[in-house]
This record gives sequence, structure tokens and C-alpha cells, in this order.
Amino acid sequence: MAAASIAPATTTASTIRAPQHMQALARANRVRLARAELKRSIGRGEVEVSEIVRECPWETESMTLAELLTSQRRWGRTRARKLLISLSLSENKRLGSLTSRQRLMLASTLATKGEPSAVLV
Repeated sequence: MAAASIAPATTTASTIRAPQHMQALARANRVRLARAELKRSIGRGEVEVSEIVRECPWETESMTLAELLTSQRRWGRTRARKLLISLSLSENKRLGSLTSRQRLMLASTLATKGEPSAVLV
């Protein structure tokens, strides 16, 4: 009897996929790291929140408005809440779920208020 030779299956990184839960964990980690860097940039004054609201980068789509606003220097929950109430927006609203009208309204309000300045809301 001749031994049947079975060729080993060739696998490449593109054909092997991680289980779905591992993919989700990897994505969550990428988002967490990107948000942390973005918040540090906002806190240092390198990035303006009004630009983030206008552009809505991928890492901020599921970020709440309160989380984004309070990452600015001198912005706490109360100041963020007052601004959002004046615009009829919930502090738990996700940035990615804003309509274009809401996004423009929030961005222009932040830009005219001077964002991280000492202007009181």
C-alpha cells in the first residue's frame, strides 16, 4: 500500500481570522488608545473641540458629548451640562449620532465661546 501524501494546508495571515470576540477586543483597544491620545491633545490645547465635532473622526463616533467637552481644560460636568442644555442636547448623546445641523450648531457655539478660555457658559 502506498501512503497517500496529503499536502499540508497553506495558511496565510489573511485567511486566518481571529474569533469575533478577539476582533472586538482589538478594536476596543484601538479606540481606547486613540481616544486617550485625542483627550491629551485637547487638554494641551493642540486640538480644538469644535474641529473634532465638525470632523467626527472614527475614534470619537461613540464618544459622549460630555466626555468630549470635559476633556478640555477648565471644563467640568457642570459647564458642559449648561452648554448642552442651552443647545437642547443630552450630555449622554454620542457624537456620531448627531445630525449635521446639531453638529454645526455645537461646533459654531464652541468656536464663538472660545472653547477652553475662561468664558463662562
